[in-house]
Amino acid sequence: PLVPEDTTWQRVDDLPVMAFDHASIVASARERLRATLTYTNVGYALAPDEFTIAELRTIYVACIGHPIAATNLQRVLLRRQLIVATGTTAPPTRAGGRPATRYRFADHRLVVSNPFAAFRPPEGAVGVR
Repeated sequence: PLVPEDTTWQRVDDLPVMAFDHASIVASARERLRATLTYTNVGYALAPDEFTIAELRTIYVACIGHPIAATNLQRVLLRRQLIVATGTTAPPTRAGGRPATRYRFADHRLVVSNPFAAFRPPEGAVGVR
């Protein structure tokens, strides 16, 4: 679909005032996405074809709304066989260190990996419902 030229991306946590019930629609969509990310591979629709765990973590944190440890995210997604290493690494950064392994989602169809799992906010997290 075509959108007006002045259309811009907005942070979901800082949206402008919206008409009608659009704010509640956005809130419902975010809650649904947050829940769906915890038990499916729907992240494939949000991530580039290849990514590092750090890049994928950024997407998950933005959607879920609370911090997630990169090592836990990697462990869970690998154990559920939702992501696979591509055999390539990301270009080095100014920070140095070992080059990051690149991954891809194993399937680009929706897969329910664990309907009982959930990424939960850390105990005592502020600003998280």
